[in-house]
Amino acid sequence: MLKAYNYFFILLMTLKESIHQVLRIQLKFRIDEIQNILDDLLLSGSRDAKSSAGDKHETGVAMAQLDQEKLRYQIYEFQKMEEIVQKINPSKSNNRIKLGSLVQTDKGWFYISVGLGSLTFKEQVIFAINPEAPFGKALIEKEKGDRIHFNGVESIILQVL
Repeated sequence: MLKAYNYFFILLMTLKESIHQVLRIQLKFRIDEIQNILDDLLLSGSRDAKSSAGDKHETGVAMAQLDQEKLRYQIYEFQKMEEIVQKINPSKSNNRIKLGSLVQTDKGWFYISVGLGSLTFKEQVIFAINPEAPFGKALIEKEKGDRIHFNGVESIILQVL
């Protein structure tokens, strides 16, 4: 998924900058992927419109339009995530966890950014989480050495980058 030239430049960055870049690439990949599906749907819909008529056809067209709207909404949501990620300065560090922090706990790594799920970098899984998500809220304003309790599990914050 990562192109060779992207991967080379990522190796020259700090860990946090690298994770940030991987996140941006993942977002772009997902937008492009959904856009390709939408384009295919639009193309097949225009071909079907020329060749069919009747109730079944109208139902099929309505369902295709619903699918197109869902895909457009997904693209919109990923574009909103992209805007948030673009506002993050990955070279900036804070002692307290906030938007843009890369956090290591005894349970794993978390990039406080957008809720995209797991990212993999150098065989390490990092979870991109929204600061408004329940676990994100539990981490916000904490610092190295703090303990958090979430869903009955205690975690210790080992690093804040």
